[in-house]
Amino acid sequence: MKKYLIILTVIFLNFNLNAQVIDGFIYVTNEIPTIKVELRYFSKNNFVGEKIDGYHSNTPILTKEAAKALKKVQKILAEKNLSIKIYDAYRPQQAVNHFWKWAKNVNDTLMKHEFYPNVAKKDLFKEEYIATRSRHSSGSTVDITLIDLTTNKDLDMGTPYDFFGPESWVDFNGVSKEQKENRDLLQSVMLANGFRNYPKEWWHFTLKNEPFKNIYFDFEVK
Repeated sequence: MKKYLIILTVIFLNFNLNAQVIDGFIYVTNEIPTIKVELRYFSKNNFVGEKIDGYHSNTPILTKEAAKALKKVQKILAEKNLSIKIYDAYRPQQAVNHFWKWAKNVNDTLMKHEFYPNVAKKDLFKEEYIATRSRHSSGSTVDITLIDLTTNKDLDMGTPYDFFGPESWVDFNGVSKEQKENRDLLQSVMLANGFRNYPKEWWHFTLKNEPFKNIYFDFEVK
């Protein structure tokens, strides 16, 4: 009897290790089929300039709680003929490690002109653009923008996603009236539906009552 019990335990552990999504997490597109997705770290269109470790599909993952809160936001935006577009959601720790290793190589400045033109790469840690841990790895943080469903174009937020500099701060005053209104709309709808922002990134939001706070997962995005 003990022999069979041991075998069953091993099978159960292997199943969990090989699972694409662990308990408490879901595929966002299953919860919100209308949402738009462009996971930048599954492409070369990011500040590193290459696909990032741990991203194997353009499939955003979040905790169940975060996805349900985001669904409420999407419903409100639909009334304005708008949609959320996700740039990043759950982020494996191995992706964060990839950023850390890249930042240590100060000679690799392939994407500097587009993403950090006014920041020396050696200062990315000091100025907190790169860190060894990310709220994304806890599963309840999203990087998003808004898209106009009539034109199928992103609303103009004044800077690209992942632009390192004060121009990306939520309260930056150097944007146009239209850009400010677009940022304010994004902020207001997210904050009214259970998320808090990050003042230095207009695109970054974390569920206020995140279920896995300060727990950093590393299962891959598949």
